[in-house]
Amino acid sequence: MSGNYGKVYLVGSGPGDPELLTLKARRLIDSAEVIVFDQLPGKAILGSMPESAEKIDVGKYAGNHMMTQSEINKVLVQKAKEGKNVVRLKGGDPYVFGRGGEEAEVLVAEGIEFEIVPGITSAIAVPAYAGIPVTHRESTSMVTFITGHEDPTKEESGLDWETLAKFEGTLVVFMGVKMLRRNTEELMKHGKNPKTPVAVIERGTRPDQRVTVGTLENIANLAEERKVKAPAITVVGDVVNLHNILGEQHTGTDF
Repeated sequence: MSGNYGKVYLVGSGPGDPELLTLKARRLIDSAEVIVFDQLPGKAILGSMPESAEKIDVGKYAGNHMMTQSEINKVLVQKAKEGKNVVRLKGGDPYVFGRGGEEAEVLVAEGIEFEIVPGITSAIAVPAYAGIPVTHRESTSMVTFITGHEDPTKEESGLDWETLAKFEGTLVVFMGVKMLRRNTEELMKHGKNPKTPVAVIERGTRPDQRVTVGTLENIANLAEERKVKAPAITVVGDVVNLHNILGEQHTGTDF
């Protein structure tokens, strides 16, 4: 690695509540020379970026990408080769459906030093703020995370719907709003009980968090009626029933 190169930090910002930022993430954001970001960290965190940093927006808005992933990779490499310390700021955790692994591979190939800074994953924090523990001794001791919106260039789905339909634990689905109907239909087609509880949690951990609760057979209709939009996490399983008990007890954070 060249001594003239800067360093890239792949930083997870957590689910959106700025108080869920790790101390390390906060320190690196505050001292960054360059911050490469998208919209997922949320307005509160993005609004706290220092004025002194060069800010590069690579986000996706209304279905339009500011940059492709290849272009983002090039920016990280370019800025590091300029000798600058770069924070690649991501929502949640960089290695949980965050494409952090892909970016890390590029940095290694280019001889650029990098460091991963884990963040609190939305898969756990967002359901928790909605009063839904993803595991519960009386409901399930298993949980699996899946992406609800796969790479459209893949010839075949990487999701085994038959196995997922038989899974007796909690399913937590990332990025599944657009494909909610297809995903629920696949689970039912492969034998999952249509009455299985489902919650879709929009903008989790933020002041405008909203929860829509239903079942496999009606959640898509409910989501359409309520005009549910991304970012959202979908939770499938009996633990969703705990929302009625625990959901009103969590007050969250005002910011």
